[in-house]
Amino acid sequence: MLLAALFSIYLSSCSKDEKDEPAPTDDGNTVIIYQVPAGFPYPSVPADNAPTRNRIELGKKLFNDVILSQNNSISCSSCHRENSAFIDGFRVSTGISNHVGTRNAITALNSAFLPALLWDGKFPTLEEQAIGPIENTLEMGSNVNTILVKLQNDATYPALFQQAYGEGPTLSTLKRAIACFERTLYSAPSKFDTNTLSASEMNGKALFFGKANCSNCHSGFMFSDFTYQNTGRFTTYADSGRAFITHNASDLAKFRVPPLRNIAAMAPFMHDGKVNTLEDVVNFYNSGGVAHPNKNPIIQPLNLTNQEKLDLVNFLKAI
Repeated sequence: MLLAALFSIYLSSCSKDEKDEPAPTDDGNTVIIYQVPAGFPYPSVPADNAPTRNRIELGKKLFNDVILSQNNSISCSSCHRENSAFIDGFRVSTGISNHVGTRNAITALNSAFLPALLWDGKFPTLEEQAIGPIENTLEMGSNVNTILVKLQNDATYPALFQQAYGEGPTLSTLKRAIACFERTLYSAPSKFDTNTLSASEMNGKALFFGKANCSNCHSGFMFSDFTYQNTGRFTTYADSGRAFITHNASDLAKFRVPPLRNIAAMAPFMHDGKVNTLEDVVNFYNSGGVAHPNKNPIIQPLNLTNQEKLDLVNFLKAI
C-alpha cells in the first residue's frame, strides 16, 4: 500500500480565544512545528534552521526547480517524485546528459530522522546532503558557486531568500532551505502502527522478530539500526560502500541498513536496485547469501516455508 507523504504543519504558538482578539497575521516567518506522525519522535532541527512557512515554501520550490542542475534539465524531484513515494522507481537514476548513476535513489520520505544520509552515510545532516546532488557529475553536474550566481540573477529567488532567511542566496541559505522542506516529508501511519494486521501479517510479524531475525538490524520506529552491513549478495562488489567514506577495509561493501517504512512502495531494492520485488528480497535472505569477508555472520539460511515467506512479505507491506 502506497503511503502518502504528510505536509501538514501547525503554528507553534498557542492561539488565544478568537472571540477575544483576532489571530495575528502570519508573515511567513513565524516559527512552526513539524507535525510528525503519531509514535514518531520529533526530528532534530539545527538552531539556525527553525522551520517557517517562507523557508519551507522556498525549499519546496528549489526541490522542484531544474535551475539547480548544470543545464537546467533535472531537479531534485526528478529522482524523488512526490507521486512515487519520493523515489523514481528505476534501478539507478539518470542525471544530466543521460549520465547513469551507480546506486539506487533513496526515498526522501522520513529523511528527517536519519542520522546520516546515503547508502554509505557520507552526509551527517540534511543540510550537507542538499548540496551533494548539485555537485555530483552523474546527477546535476554543476557546482554551488555557479548555482548561486543563477539564483542571484533570477527574477524571483533573491526576494524569496530574503523573506525566508534575511539574506540573498548563499551556500548556507540554499542548503538550509532545501533541508527545511525535506523535514516535512513523512510516511503516513501504517497498518502496523494502527494494530490492524491480518492473520498472515501477524504471522509475518512473528517471523520478522523471531525465526527470520530481521529485527536484528531492522529495529526501532524506522525499522533500521542505521548500521552498515554486508549481506553476502556477492563475493566481489563493484561498489566499495561504506569504505568509500572511511577507507577501512573492514567497511568494504557494507551499506546502510535501509529503513523499512513504506517499503512496499520502494521497489526496486538494495543499493544497486537489482532486486525487483519484496518476494525476491525475502528469497535472497532465505538463501543466506554467499561468502564475503565482511558479511554479517547472522545472515544464514532461514529455511522458511512458502507460506512463511508469503506471511513475511505481507508483514513488510503492512509496515
